[in-house]
Amino acid sequence: MAPSSPEPAPVPAPAPAPAPAARRRGRPGHDRAAVLRAAIDLFIAQGYDATSLSDLASSLGVTKSAVYHHFPSKEALLAAALDEALEGLDAAVAEAARATDGRSAHDRLRATVLAAVRLLAEHRPAVTLLLRVRGNSALEIAALERRRRIDVELADLVAEAVAEGSLRSDLPPEVVSRLVFGTVNSLVDWYSPDGPIAPDALGDAVCRLLFEGLLA
Repeated sequence: MAPSSPEPAPVPAPAPAPAPAARRRGRPGHDRAAVLRAAIDLFIAQGYDATSLSDLASSLGVTKSAVYHHFPSKEALLAAALDEALEGLDAAVAEAARATDGRSAHDRLRATVLAAVRLLAEHRPAVTLLLRVRGNSALEIAALERRRRIDVELADLVAEAVAEGSLRSDLPPEVVSRLVFGTVNSLVDWYSPDGPIAPDALGDAVCRLLFEGLLA
């Protein structure tokens, strides 16, 4: 009797096709941070009121819906930009003003100036936009009020340094505070983080110039 033929091996079932990748909204690379950067640049170049979300979408090469995916409105973009500029300085000033680590007021004030210079170097466009705010909306008025609160805390810190004898006492603390941070703010007009001066070196130069002239 002839041997029976072997049964054919089962054919494996085809692997399931991979699920299609989810479509990204907008062009690759335009995440929330990139959209905000582009918006800040346009607000500075054209003015906030003169800039539309259509302008922003066009500059990014995307549709308006791609912008709305990250920010619900132009005002939300402005709010995020102003927060970027204010939050770091607010935190640095608050830490210096309320420090209980035994540092002198002079040292805490100097640390605040260094932090402000680093903040400006790292977030120059946002700080530039903040300095152009004039209170034309409730959002801008709120940002200006935050700046005023920071100014008050800085003036109080200067007054502490005067009281401890480390700063000269013949100038009003409010004037000293405005002169010091007016100098820091003026850096937006010429400083570039891509230039030959590193942010920390710039901060040290600003502090040496300011405090060696203010020391008692």
